[in-house]
Amino acid sequence: MRALLVVNPQATSTTPAGRDVLAHALASAVKLEVVETHYRGHAADTARHAVTDGVDLVVAHGGDGTVNEVVNGLLRDGAGEHVPMLGVVPGGSANVFARALGLPRDPVEATHHLLKAIEAGRSRQVGLGRAAGRWFTFNAGLGWDADVVAEVERRRSTGWRPSPTGYARTALSSYSRQLREKTAMTVELPGQEPITGLRLVFVSNTDPWTYLGPRPIRLNPHCTFDGGLGLFGLRQLGLPTVLRHLGQVFRDVSPHGGNLVRRDDVEWVRVSCEQPVHLQIDGDHLGQWSEVEFLAVPNALRVAV
Repeated sequence: MRALLVVNPQATSTTPAGRDVLAHALASAVKLEVVETHYRGHAADTARHAVTDGVDLVVAHGGDGTVNEVVNGLLRDGAGEHVPMLGVVPGGSANVFARALGLPRDPVEATHHLLKAIEAGRSRQVGLGRAAGRWFTFNAGLGWDADVVAEVERRRSTGWRPSPTGYARTALSSYSRQLREKTAMTVELPGQEPITGLRLVFVSNTDPWTYLGPRPIRLNPHCTFDGGLGLFGLRQLGLPTVLRHLGQVFRDVSPHGGNLVRRDDVEWVRVSCEQPVHLQIDGDHLGQWSEVEFLAVPNALRVAV
């Protein structure tokens, strides 16, 4: 088996020693090439070349951003049997995609798990989402969360290193802007009347939507890699509404309420608004959009598990 290991050396939990251990372990089972990423989009470019080179397995070692880039490189020309299998060894802080697949968080344990999967020929097909010309593995959002992602990326470009406290402060400042601007969005779903006046829209490809440390944040508990997309939208962003739903997701209670619009297993979600709003996909800021269509793509990719 020919394999490519794509390593993001800037990811939170990746180290040169860990990379060497991972590479040595994989090289004992496959014919391995190792590439370290040096610029945004490098992982996607590398994965795309792996497809044309006939590589059998591409392993992403980094955070969710690295995984997303690799997935987008693998699927640049669409899904199909020509696409190599994906392997994931977590190296970020949240590692939502890997944890949703049930993979170990520890890179050494995840490497051992991957080797066992390769030896046993164990894999599964996963459905993905697609929007704005990009594939996403676990979530996308318009509004408040995307504003936070945009601001975090801006601050990172100045040398700022994110922390839980820094994220919380950024979220609070973005929330204040949301209360002042009051941009409303319209959501269209298959076979339903348009839903107007939404202030926040999350689209999930799996559950949990994300993690806060060890705690899963479940917006659409019934959303899986084997079904369609999940929608979570709020009509109001007043403090009582936000605190109510934060309390529900932190207590692992299925979200419900009069200001909540929630759907599971939908084929597509179309969101539009008069004023462009920020869009994030798998935690990556994609600029501002006034209309976005999210599509569920079943069995889009084979993953070693």
